[in-house]
Amino acid sequence: MSSHTTPIRLDLKKDEKLEIEWQDGVVSTYSVSLLRSMCPCAICKEVRNEREISKKKSLLTILPGNYSTPIAVVSAELVGNYALRIEWSDQHGSGIYSFEYLREIISRNS
Repeated sequence: MSSHTTPIRLDLKKDEKLEIEWQDGVVSTYSVSLLRSMCPCAICKEVRNEREISKKKSLLTILPGNYSTPIAVVSAELVGNYALRIEWSDQHGSGIYSFEYLREIISRNS
């Protein structure tokens, strides 16, 4: 892992945000809705891909992150020294957010 993808502090507020301070001095803040909508599991990736195709065809689809109640983190745990697994209030918990992926999505959504 590089200093770019090595966290030195993680601060999770379960119904609000995740803040990560990286070894290279950057501090990234992720809303829980962003994290849930960018879940890296295969099912959520497929839904996001279908949404992109539908947008090109002017059709509507349900995107991960569209919820009838506010989304929150139920629990989170480190996976080795490379990732974070999050259990969501919508009963979803199969996504493992690598620290590399977390740096990537904050760059894309900033």
